[in-house]
Amino acid sequence: MFLKAVHLLILLSRTTSLKAVHISDVPSLDYAPAAAISRCFSSSTPFPRGRMDVRSVKSVAANVRMAAATMSRADNFVVIGHRGHGMNLLCSPDPRMRSFMENTILSFNSAANHPLDFIEFDVQVTRDDCPIIFHDDIILSADNGKVYEKRVTELTSQEFLSYGMQREPGKVGKSLLRKTRDGKVVNWDVEKNDALCTLQEAFQKVKPSLGFNIELKFDDCAAYQEEHLLRVLQTIMKVVSSYADRRPIIFSSFHPDAAILTRKLQRDYPVFFLTDGGTRIFRDTRRNSLEEAIKVCIGGGLQGIVSEVTAVYRNPGAVSKIKESNLSLLTYGNLNNDPEAVYAQHRMGINGVIVDLVREITEAVAGLIKPPKDADSY
Repeated sequence: MFLKAVHLLILLSRTTSLKAVHISDVPSLDYAPAAAISRCFSSSTPFPRGRMDVRSVKSVAANVRMAAATMSRADNFVVIGHRGHGMNLLCSPDPRMRSFMENTILSFNSAANHPLDFIEFDVQVTRDDCPIIFHDDIILSADNGKVYEKRVTELTSQEFLSYGMQREPGKVGKSLLRKTRDGKVVNWDVEKNDALCTLQEAFQKVKPSLGFNIELKFDDCAAYQEEHLLRVLQTIMKVVSSYADRRPIIFSSFHPDAAILTRKLQRDYPVFFLTDGGTRIFRDTRRNSLEEAIKVCIGGGLQGIVSEVTAVYRNPGAVSKIKESNLSLLTYGNLNNDPEAVYAQHRMGINGVIVDLVREITEAVAGLIKPPKDADSY
């Protein structure tokens, strides 16, 4: 039965303790059934939520723990658009996963049309020290029937921006392909396309009230010296310092050393540690469980954890440990595209979710909000 595990979690979240759900009972989805999206909840408990106030976040920039406390307020459940309006799954049977070209200005501003708090996107630094927005470590193109692969960080910014759709009228860019999880190379075809972009462009062209969750992207298979990490992070921080203005910002990274260094380099914005929580295993044991993630955050002075959602379903007791450590908790993953999974997490005390189906999830969340009695006074 679809979402059996989620229904169980909702039930358990209403009791005084939570029990682990067997991972086989948690579905892995490329898309959420329409029936689940449209289903209404019948609960006497409203789904509290509120947009992050831009001015208030900036006013406490010198005290990042106050900013983190704003996120963890009981009346503020944060919804974050994954790579803007949602990531692209090019072979998914769900056409919504190909609506907008991910990690582009068009995707970001389309997401901004919905009541989101933040958008999440991936930042890498090119060979000529330009922070650009792109998820994959490798970019693919084809010429005369032959596929060419380039590492994104080995390109110049001009070379990177020459792929795909071009902003200059009449200019044709290099073809843009993508390798799927099963190794198949496909054309990167979406319903609404847009050009690749830089971090500076995002600051300049995206609605300023929309928060940025900036993932500091590094290759999982590469080993980095601290000197290299510092150079990359300082390059990104320079752009953020120049263009952030009053925009709310969260930094996050799967690389524990990069996350810790980001916290050392700046105190204006919260830093979260991204983790698969044991759903995938890495050589660096700090990445392999929620308990290890807590240690990274406490040891590095970070403000929170962003976990793969099924890791939380397998180990829901970790939520209380995270809260006891004065950390915020966000989740990402395919299950966040189903309203019932999102609702279960709210009941568990999770602070927010990163989602692909932006319109559907924000509508579902908003439908559970009861306007405050004194709303007209604001």
